[in-house]
Amino acid sequence: MAALQDLRRRIRSIGNIEQITRAMEMVAITKLRRFQERALAARPYTEDLLHMLGRLAAVAGPAVRTHPLFVERPAGAVGILLVTSDRGLCGPYNANVIGKMEEFVLERKGSPARFFVVGRKGYAHLARSGREVARYFAEPPLEKLDFAAARRVAKTLVDALVAGEVSEVHAFTTQFVSMVTTRARGERLLPIDPMALLGEEKASVGEGDTIFEPDAGSIFAGLVPRTVETEVYQLLLESLTSEYASRRVSMKNATEAAEDMRGELGRRYNRARQEKITKELLEIAAGAEALRAA
Repeated sequence: MAALQDLRRRIRSIGNIEQITRAMEMVAITKLRRFQERALAARPYTEDLLHMLGRLAAVAGPAVRTHPLFVERPAGAVGILLVTSDRGLCGPYNANVIGKMEEFVLERKGSPARFFVVGRKGYAHLARSGREVARYFAEPPLEKLDFAAARRVAKTLVDALVAGEVSEVHAFTTQFVSMVTTRARGERLLPIDPMALLGEEKASVGEGDTIFEPDAGSIFAGLVPRTVETEVYQLLLESLTSEYASRRVSMKNATEAAEDMRGELGRRYNRARQEKITKELLEIAAGAEALRAA
């Protein structure tokens, strides 16, 4: 009897967990769709803006090569922007991007690193490993991301580069590929290599007779910071979308596992109940046989 009661309690408990994971999956799907629309809508604008910056820098020639965000600096401290989630229950999402960052740190172990962190999980990882965080962007939380928040992150990174605190900045984020696929990635954010923005087109673009009004310096003084802000915004937005995609998959897997476990426990409960009934029938039959024999 005690075994049957224990099985019933476990079945109820797993059923409650299944309801919770299913509800969390539905919430993740709802938020994923909202952020997915924003990320996919912003991606073409970001890509075109980066490409335009590369083309303008190519035709402007030496006039803009001295821009502070274009100039290569002597090797020094490396700035690292790490973007993780504030909460768990999102599968390997945080582990993947943190692992990508750790690989880079290991490769550049001769260079000191300054960490700029978005997301509580990344901050906790660095704190546990005894690393000092130069700036932790706790407010607003990533889920309430807007362009103003991305601008503050970008300004912090640019100021660190211009002030000579770091010689370059690398971003470690998660790229949203589809509702079931995300990809941890690391890329150099600053300084900008304009020719690298052109890709295969750089061979066909050269200095020309393009007229800049009022002048190239003034245009790039406003365009380059805005491009960095837009790129940071896109990176943060795709990371947030990837978080909910990973959480949806994780909660879906947890729900299916709970269903399987509840089904297996149900079968065990039915077998145990049938064995108990059979045993009681045998005891009754044995008792009746004993009475007849007496």
